Amino acid sequence: MADEYFVLVCDDVPHDVVLIDPGIRVMDVVQVVRRLTGLSLWRSKVLATQVPAVILACVPEEDAAASVSALRDAGARAEVREQPRPDFLKR
Repeated sequence: MADEYFVLVCDDVPHDVVLIDPGIRVMDVVQVVRRLTGLSLWRSKVLATQVPAVILACVPEEDAAASVSALRDAGARAEVREQPRPDFLKR
């Protein structure tokens, strides 16, 4: 019996929120990271200080943009990165 593969096509490509630099207000950024991820205060501080760090992975574009906006309001440099497509879809 032959293997069959199905490709699911969706309109929304998953995005990652990447923290590039926490800036000078590190504790404000840590609080935002904590609110976004649900991590403990200690883990959020570790994540915010080891940059570049992926804060959120595989989220819709609207949620990623809102998260980046919250991080920037806290004084951090952050960006939204589109996840690369799998190799079998690049044909």
